[in-house]
Amino acid sequence: MNLKHKIVVVLFFMFSVTFAQKTIQGQAIWVAYTGQYKLTNKFGAHLEVQWRGDANFEQNRQNLFRIGGMYYLNNQITISAGYGLIKTFKPSLTDFFTENRAWEQIQYNHNWSENKNVMSHRFRLEQRFVDNIVLNSDDEVVVEATNYQNRLRYLNRNLFHLFKFNDDRNKAYAILQDEFFFNLGDNKVNANFFDQNRFLLGFGINYENTIRLEVGYLNHLVTPSTGNNTMNHNVSMSITHNLDYTNSKK
Repeated sequence: MNLKHKIVVVLFFMFSVTFAQKTIQGQAIWVAYTGQYKLTNKFGAHLEVQWRGDANFEQNRQNLFRIGGMYYLNNQITISAGYGLIKTFKPSLTDFFTENRAWEQIQYNHNWSENKNVMSHRFRLEQRFVDNIVLNSDDEVVVEATNYQNRLRYLNRNLFHLFKFNDDRNKAYAILQDEFFFNLGDNKVNANFFDQNRFLLGFGINYENTIRLEVGYLNHLVTPSTGNNTMNHNVSMSITHNLDYTNSKK
């Protein structure tokens, strides 16, 4: 068994362990747009917008906006950093709290199986400033404090080639990925070292290496400091837009 197969086996094992935990089950829908814009041979820009709601599209649970800069170290390694703004719904207060986030990451991609399949490793550090909202004496929702947290994320993403179509310009592929979240140091956001896990099985279409359309099942396990763990069974839909402006300058 080679290294790539071992990693896939480990991901399935970690996924099965999460189901062994006592959790509250739920459903949700996640929709995302990601733009990767290569401006020069070495520099690019990142734009990301996400909407996360309940399974009936009735309750908006979270909105995420992320922007950043990218540096292409070589054809396989990209270094990025930027800012994120997140609004999360707090059911007990029927209101949203705000998180401001700085992030830095490094991503390594490599092809295998005659360059048909792709494995990606992404390591991301986050500096999170999370508002804690409460009701004051006048029954108004106010920010009681803003808590700081450092978090590390590791994403392993695998794309398995299925077939080509439309004169081989477009490709269909299967997706297997898992992302682990770890809290670093003491904080008031989540005292647990293991923060959450996101496991995805899906299907995608790569249109002329410019647009990726993906849909899949996302299992999202969250382990808060207090209260029960939650596991949401999500439908994940995403569009990734890759634009290379260096080609237009040639």
